[in-house]
Parts: sequence; structure tokens; C-alpha cells
Amino acid sequence: MGNGRSSYPLIGVLLLAVVGYFNWSGGGVDPSRLRIPIPWLQPPMSFVGRNGTRFVLLRAEGGGSGGGGEAPSVYVNGWNSYWLMAAAASQGRRGRETVAEMLRRGRDMGMEVCRTWAFSDGGRGGGAALQISPGRFDEQVFQALDYVIYEARRNQVRLILCLVNNLEAFGGKAQYIRWAQEAGVNLTSADDPFFSHPVIRGFYKDYIKAILRRRNSYSGVLYSDEPAIFAWELMNEPRCSSNSSAPLLQAWIAEMAAHIKSIDQKHLVTVGLEGFYGSKRAERLGVNPGDWAGSLGSDFIQNSAVQNIDFASAHAYPDSWIPNAGLEEKVEYLASWVDYHVNDGERILKKPVLITEIGSYLKVNEQGLYERDVLLKTAYDKVYKSAEKGQAGAGALIWQLILEGIEEQYGDKFSLVAEKYPSTDKLIRQQSCRLRYLLRRNQTDDKPGWPC
Repeated sequence: MGNGRSSYPLIGVLLLAVVGYFNWSGGGVDPSRLRIPIPWLQPPMSFVGRNGTRFVLLRAEGGGSGGGGEAPSVYVNGWNSYWLMAAAASQGRRGRETVAEMLRRGRDMGMEVCRTWAFSDGGRGGGAALQISPGRFDEQVFQALDYVIYEARRNQVRLILCLVNNLEAFGGKAQYIRWAQEAGVNLTSADDPFFSHPVIRGFYKDYIKAILRRRNSYSGVLYSDEPAIFAWELMNEPRCSSNSSAPLLQAWIAEMAAHIKSIDQKHLVTVGLEGFYGSKRAERLGVNPGDWAGSLGSDFIQNSAVQNIDFASAHAYPDSWIPNAGLEEKVEYLASWVDYHVNDGERILKKPVLITEIGSYLKVNEQGLYERDVLLKTAYDKVYKSAEKGQAGAGALIWQLILEGIEEQYGDKFSLVAEKYPSTDKLIRQQSCRLRYLLRRNQTDDKPGWPC
């Protein structure tokens, strides 16, 4: 029968025929339709790195700048859709179609970065669990996350993937503490045990390892090698039980950021901070929205200064932070909030700053303007002026975009179906375009489907 090598050309021809069929009949090769992970069929994409206070575009599929000379800058206009994995996991094919549509719409608006959850711990309050118990995973939910990442790359969207929640939604810190207690760990003497207890820190480090070493079932690409991942985020809005735990949080950030870098040197890492200044930073306490913000154990400057943290993040919710203020006062506050953080990134941290969540209620003022548009434009203008100078203001991500029909399941008081509000949709597109025009100083390549 021979050594079987004669069958190789036939296999190659058949594979090319299948690829050609899907390429000619479906607008491009989609390995999810083949259900065969083929890494070399993935669309080319570059990693994003950091050069001082700027994000820069690195060589496609790896580190280092491409083409010689200085790596081109990257400015971010993006959005949050925290629910992508949950939708893909719980709604089958319809859920995957919803994910694909959300990523397509974001891209059509010129946005290139989406922040979403890469966690669901214990199945409490957030649908099916990705991590059922420490180190045990639901493969179907993992495949849902695979699909989110795979589809993001197909749409040339990069993802900020958050790894755990401070809140109890989707499990969060509280679930890790429950797991430790169920395992018989005595936590009675532990101060802020999620951050301090070695067993819980070990659970979380094992989770990081499982995520980073995952091979995508759709693309065949390791998460640690996937350029469609913009960055890893340690935690959504980390807070301590009191300021006495601030050193524990600081040590936890340093340990977990170093752990990620020990496995994955290709991706950026950020903390996931709201941006509050700590109680010992007297010169900044007046920037906080209230005394409560300085009592949470976090500090924007100290936490972001950790060596393995590549960029700083801040959130902005003037409607809920200063609810009794009028629109003019909220605008003034938001402008100052962004200025302080961008300036601290430029002068102290020497790192880029992303406003990774900016949210506002849907309100119409006496002049018939959506207050959300006024506040969003305030943040956008601050980011643009900083980017125009090549400084640390690297971008902003609106919280949150959603699609028709899933508002009740995944929506909140800040959610936005952009198509229903043309003025907001236009504002987002304009920000995408003017940031893109900044890049044209050094880049002339326009991307297909760009809305400008």
C-alpha cells in the first residue's frame, strides 16, 4: 500500500477546494463554518504595544515595530459590551449571531476596541459559569469565549478582556472567597481575603494561567498569541473593604501583573481602576467625586505605577457620582476629572491613560439636547486634544452598547442602542474619524468599511 505520502497532494487539493468554496460563496474564509481550527487562515492583525505615554502598533502576529522606523501611534475610540461571552454561551447560534452583529456594528462606527468580561465564576447571577469551581471549566462556555475572540478578529476589533469582578455579578471576589471557605480554609483572621489569602491568590493565578494558555477552538490560536486581544485587565473596579487594605491591593496588583507577564509577554496589562485617588494623596482628594471615593483602598497613581502595568484606566459616571449637580456642573467636573488623569499619566506615570468606562443616563434638557451627548463630547474633546499633542490621553470607551431585543437581559440604566439615537451615533463616529485623521500624519492606509 505504500507509505501513504501519495495521499498528501489529494488532501491539499481537497482543503483548498473547501477553503475556496467558503471564500467565494461567503465573502471570506470562516473556519467556524468548517469547525476546523486553522491558525493560518486568520486575518492578519498587529499587536498593540506601548512606547512611553503612547500606544503603538507592532509587527503583525508578534512583537517589535514593523517596517522599520518609529511604530505608528494608536488612539482608541471604543465601547463596552460586557455580555458577549454570556450571550454566546446561553443563546446558542442566535447568541453567536448577536455577538457577531455587535462587533460588526461597533466596527462600522469606526471603533476598534471593545471591553468585555472573560469571566463567569460559579454561575451566580450571570448565567452559565465559565469557571465552575477552582480549576474546573465548562467547555461550552469556554468555546463561547473562543467565539467572541475569533469573531473580534474577523471584524478587526481588539478586546480588553477583564479577568474577575469586584462586584458579585458573574461571581466576582465573593465567589472566590466562598470557594476557599467550602474547601475548609479559615478566613476569619484574613484582612480582605481575596487580596491577601494565599489560597485565594492561588485560585486566581491558576485561572489566569488557564485563560492565557487556552487554545481557541475556532481559530487554533493560543490566547497568549492572539493579536485581537488588546489587553488583560486584572479586575473590574477593584475596591477594598477599607483603606487599611490598600497595601494588600497594591501587593496583589504587582503579583498578578507579574504573573501574567511571566506567561504572556505579548499583551498589555492594566488594573481596571475607577481612577479614585487614595486617602493619603491629599493634593488629589478634591478631584474625587466625594469623600467616599478616597475610602476604598485604591489609588490611581500608586496602583497604576506598578512596573508590569502598561497603562492606566479610569471610569467616569458624573450622573451617578454627583447626582444632585446640574448639567453644567457635571460637564465641569468631568472635564477636570479627565484632565487630572491624563496629566498624571503624562507627567507622573509616563504611561497612556484610557477612560475605559464613560456612562450617562438618557436625559433630555430644556434645550432638547441629550445630556449624554454633552457629557460624552466633553470626554471625547479632552481625549482628542491630548492625542493631538501626542500625550497620554489615549482614548475613551463608552458604557455600554447593546442591541435591540436583549436590553432586558443585559441592559442597564446606561445602555445604548446607538441606532435609536442618531445624535449619539454621529458623535461616536465623528470621534472615530478625527482620531483616525491624526494617524494619517504617519499612515495613509484606510481600512475597508471605514466610516469617515
